[in-house]
Amino acid sequence: MSEFTDIIGQSKLTLVDFYATWCGPCKMQAPILEYVKNRVGDKANVIKIDVDKNQDLARQYRVQSIPTLIAFRDGEPVWRGAGLHQADQLVAKINELLNVKDWDIDR
Repeated sequence: MSEFTDIIGQSKLTLVDFYATWCGPCKMQAPILEYVKNRVGDKANVIKIDVDKNQDLARQYRVQSIPTLIAFRDGEPVWRGAGLHQADQLVAKINELLNVKDWDIDR
């Protein structure tokens, strides 16, 4: 858990996917997040947390449905969304949170 705290505690934006291996929408979200991770490169972290293996974290961040995505900066949640999200929506949200224009993210 201290590794998780270290990662989300960075000033770099970190998008966390709270998921479960048995969850259908979570399985559909996985390749979308890989695409998003490739699009944003080193501008933001994208990590996955299995709620079955990390029940304390899921409880701490009040994850009640999965997938739940939470963006953190400096250890604080700055955005949260539940359910399946499309790549363009996530890239746009990350752009917004990074305060960059759409074209900046591809550089």
